[in-house]
Amino acid sequence: MNLDDTIVAIATPPGRGGIGVIRIAGPEARAIASPMLRLKHDLEPGRAVFGELIELGSCGAPAQARENSVTEDSPNDAAEGEITRPRAAAPDEQRIDEVVVTFFPKPHSYTTDDIIEISAHGSPVVLRHVVELALARGARLAEPGEFTMRAFLNGRIDLTQAEAVRDLIESQTLYQAKVAAQQLDGALSHRLQPIKKNLVELIATLEAGIDFAEDDISVLAGDVIMQRIATVRDPLEELSRSFAYGKIVHEGFTLAIVGRPNVGKSSLFNCLVERERAIVTANPGTTRDLVTETVAIGGIPVHLVDTAGIRRALDEAESIGIRKSLEALADADLILVVLDSAQPIAEEDYELLNHARDRRAVIVENKSDLFTESSIVKSDLPRVRTSATTGAGIPELRAEIQRHIRGDAAKQTETGFLTSVRHQGLVNDSLGALDAASVAVQNHIPHEMLLLDLYSALRPLDEITGATTTDDILNLIFSTFCIGK
Repeated sequence: MNLDDTIVAIATPPGRGGIGVIRIAGPEARAIASPMLRLKHDLEPGRAVFGELIELGSCGAPAQARENSVTEDSPNDAAEGEITRPRAAAPDEQRIDEVVVTFFPKPHSYTTDDIIEISAHGSPVVLRHVVELALARGARLAEPGEFTMRAFLNGRIDLTQAEAVRDLIESQTLYQAKVAAQQLDGALSHRLQPIKKNLVELIATLEAGIDFAEDDISVLAGDVIMQRIATVRDPLEELSRSFAYGKIVHEGFTLAIVGRPNVGKSSLFNCLVERERAIVTANPGTTRDLVTETVAIGGIPVHLVDTAGIRRALDEAESIGIRKSLEALADADLILVVLDSAQPIAEEDYELLNHARDRRAVIVENKSDLFTESSIVKSDLPRVRTSATTGAGIPELRAEIQRHIRGDAAKQTETGFLTSVRHQGLVNDSLGALDAASVAVQNHIPHEMLLLDLYSALRPLDEITGATTTDDILNLIFSTFCIGK
């Protein structure tokens, strides 16, 4: 990837809209944009200027216009940061659209390059035409994520912040967006910084003891080295544990609603979804297939799965539905075992409870408005009484679900936790190297060999922030971005 190129892309989503934005970034951004614009005022850093998007009539005009734009007042000859006045209108110019143009000069832009953003009406035809004009005048079409990759390669952001940009774009809930914004602000980097600092100081001390032994620089005793390793390992282990919650924040949480036919599973499903998503009838066995919907509970995307009633199947279709229900039960992060408070406990209820015994599960005693003593079941699982008909207990059920989602995360910091599988793997690699270093100290291995383990612990932490990262990893990360970001 050539960082000296000037790149262009549509920065807004595909389709029609009120506004569409074209982003041009690179050393020739102003020279490329100038011939296609007729502005009311000079461009100024960070100021939006109203103008017109125009097209020249003659075949040779665009190239000539660009040639004319590079004069004694061109960006190549102008003083650093100086903005040239747009060229005068030509008689054969045709207006295409009214636009708002914003200029972000280097190094104070997103990529640290000169950036021109043209906000036009969100017509795909107009936006594509602007891109074609820029390409004809020397720009290159941006690769997916190239603007953010330039920001990273130019030192504007680190790799955790770059990945947070993608997470922010892909957020499904406001809480996910807030977490991504914290990561974009450097929350994870700030949490890693003191850990890396302690590790680097330990490495430097041991290196000094080896290189300058003749100068009587003391070499650390084994118990002191173990204490120094612990100051690195303990916060790193805490960070690793945060992934259990961070993974849920990033990917969501799957919740399966299971039970006998006609206990009110679909009605509860509709209550949680807050609309009539699943068909509800008085006839047992109405739900034959899995019904899924995603809702936000406590800011976390929860993938609800309404399952077929589990009983002895009456036909092949119901048998397939029951098999899918059991598969959903096995795959779910949390299970709601729904019981009918108006009916005695049945054998199928006990079988479901046995399935859920070793899983994260909640007993939901539905139809609480028709409660009978014969419906009471003995179990250590948490339980909530609800009525899908009256709405009683639904807020308590949401609170119980949220408690299971958060787990021990309520005790953890709300910022700087791991949400990426890549980050989790690298933290575990670092912890493994620290374990090896501890064993080396206990076995009185020479410090030269111990340092190999400590460097092995440092490298994965550098890879998290991008201090040392291979091109393959960078390409894998940024290929998941959309074009224009």
